[in-house]
Order: sequence, then C-alpha cells, then structure tokens
Amino acid sequence: MLRIKKISEVIGKHVYTSEGDYFGQVEEVSLVDNKIEGWRIRVGSGLAGSLGGARGVIIPHQFVKAIGDVFIVTKASLPSRDDNMLEDTSPEAV
Repeated sequence: MLRIKKISEVIGKHVYTSEGDYFGQVEEVSLVDNKIEGWRIRVGSGLAGSLGGARGVIIPHQFVKAIGDVFIVTKASLPSRDDNMLEDTSPEAV
C-alpha cells in the first residue's frame, strides 16, 4: 500500500509511466470516504495530441505504482485515443 502523509505535498509532482516516459503533472486528487480514488493528471504537451487533445486524464489510484519524488503509473492504465472517441449516433451516420 502506498502511504502519503499530506496530499498537498503531492500536487504538482511529475508523473512518468512505468516505461520511463514523461506523462504530466499531478493536478488534483479525488477522495471518497477519506480514501484516494483517483488522480487528475495534467497531460504534458507532447502527449495531448495522442489523447485526442485532452488536457488531462484521471488515473485510478490502483494504477499508481510508486509515489516519491515523482509518480509512476502503469502505462496500461493510460487512456488510448479510441477510449476518448464518442460513437457518432447522428442520423447521417446510421
């Protein structure tokens, strides 16, 4: 289990994938019943294009592998471009 003493110390930390790729910065934490549910990550400018232009993503806490000087998240937890695309249900598409 990952232990954090103060959430405020974590905000702004850099986030890397388990493969060593830079992903972004911790922007906010989502708490439910005093437990961390997820982390909002502000995506680095180099990755915004591969995520459909999204400025940020929410990573569930169970995908965070380590918290120290930096965050390390499993790369499999990151949304792909296909996950962000909505199905077109307009009459022209049917």
